[in-house]
Amino acid sequence: MAAVAVPQAMAYAMVAGLPAQYGLYTAIVMTAVGALFDSSRQLINGPTNAISIAVLSAIATVAPDRKVEAAILLALMVGAVQLAIVLLRFGDLTRYISHSVIVGFTLGAGGLLVLDQWKNLVGLQAVGDPHDHFLVRFVRSILEGGRIQPETAAIGVGSIALLLALRWLKRRLGWRLLPDLLLVVIVMTAVVGWLGLDAGGVRVVGEIPAALPSFEPPKVDYAMARELSTGALAIALLGLLEAIAMAKAIAAQTRQKLDMNQQCLSEGLANLTGSFFQCFPGSGSLTRSAINQQAGAATQWSGIWSALSVALIMVVFAPYAHFIPRAALAGILMVSAYRMIDWHALSYHLRTTYFDAAIVAVTAFSAIAISVEFCVLIGVFMSFLLTVPRAGRVLLTEFVITPEGSVHERLPEDLPCERIVIFGLEGEMFFGASAALEGHFATIEGRITSETAVLVLRVKRARNPDAVGMTLLEQFIDRVERRGVRVLVCGVRREFGDKLERSGMARRLGDQIFLEQPVRQTSTLLAIRRAHELIDGPCVICASRHSNGHQQPLYYEI
Repeated sequence: MAAVAVPQAMAYAMVAGLPAQYGLYTAIVMTAVGALFDSSRQLINGPTNAISIAVLSAIATVAPDRKVEAAILLALMVGAVQLAIVLLRFGDLTRYISHSVIVGFTLGAGGLLVLDQWKNLVGLQAVGDPHDHFLVRFVRSILEGGRIQPETAAIGVGSIALLLALRWLKRRLGWRLLPDLLLVVIVMTAVVGWLGLDAGGVRVVGEIPAALPSFEPPKVDYAMARELSTGALAIALLGLLEAIAMAKAIAAQTRQKLDMNQQCLSEGLANLTGSFFQCFPGSGSLTRSAINQQAGAATQWSGIWSALSVALIMVVFAPYAHFIPRAALAGILMVSAYRMIDWHALSYHLRTTYFDAAIVAVTAFSAIAISVEFCVLIGVFMSFLLTVPRAGRVLLTEFVITPEGSVHERLPEDLPCERIVIFGLEGEMFFGASAALEGHFATIEGRITSETAVLVLRVKRARNPDAVGMTLLEQFIDRVERRGVRVLVCGVRREFGDKLERSGMARRLGDQIFLEQPVRQTSTLLAIRRAHELIDGPCVICASRHSNGHQQPLYYEI
């Protein structure tokens, strides 16, 4: 595990625009704290590709000499937001954020990662204002950054080639635990040190202190905190979505039961604690968690051992990290950017529904054109924006009584009874469904004629009525009864009945309410039987149900 965690942590620190040791600090502290509180037994926390890109974007406008301070403060704010989500028990609300947000984010973030690391891969000089947008900096580095440095480009491209070759070898020979990332770093570091390429212009990581992260409370600058607040909220949500998605994917294979609020708690505590030990924000790692599971990890102690291994490597081998070329880490990140995108999920989301395709496209475009942290908020907002109309869909069904005594949904060839009109509502009766409810009530009123004596309204499948829904229902009943038509409300479940009581409609309707019965003779049949008692005489359809003065029994089809 440490063989993967060490090079990844250093690379992700570089993505965030921070010295490499801060990635190692994060891989030690966040991994250990997260493992202590994780709901998932195999999830490994720490620096991740996606979060590092978001951190880079969030602190882009901060002065270069204060970026480390800003990243640590950001970890504190992210942890605080995630803990607030836990305290308010909003962890379960993450299920209402479409997975398309993650798919779109990874697509946009992968593209940004390539744009950001291109200069390190081929040795182009960074030019322009560091506050410029990623696209602007990329274009200016191409146009104004001078020529490609051959030695740096050879190291970068060679790192990609070597990594792909090692991964092909792993698949071919079945060596799942081959430390390919670490081998690439070791080989390229040896090449740079042996040939003295750092003296020829190949940029290296530089000195890494051979010391463990020390306790140091983050500096809270309120002006900087205000500047980072949007990014902190976006990274907190992204981190939770990333960790929960990873934990669920692992649990689907291990059949482990997860507690979403506890998972959110572990993420919040890991980020908050990490900020006191010079860490930047992190989340659940896809790569390290998958390796942890494949290695046979059965408890959270695997995360503790991973953190201790990274700490040991840092103390022992930090002096040898000086010659690690940035181009090699950039090459690793290029491959990671490609692998970070779930191409199958991307294709699936784009072709399945316009709903998912829209979220993916807008989130990805926002990541590249605006900012990474803002794209997450846009994706989350679109999830809710597009979900509310879907949740507000209410279906209206008309029922008929056949001559044989069957009550079922009306088909085009069925003759409706003019004396007794039967309709059923199905869906969420809340404010978001008000337009649909008004339309359905108008349809029912249009169906009522001068011959109609009773309206049976079935609400068994109507759910979660709020004040708006109950008001519309009461106004509808008023209008119908003013036309001389009795309204019988049937299929009333306990929750709906409570709302009728609180609104005062139950007192007004009295015996016109039929509670859902835990027997085969449903409240709908009871209501229809009562409707027959209320009308002066049966209509032509209902009359055919009488034989020798006896009425055939009713039965309900659904």
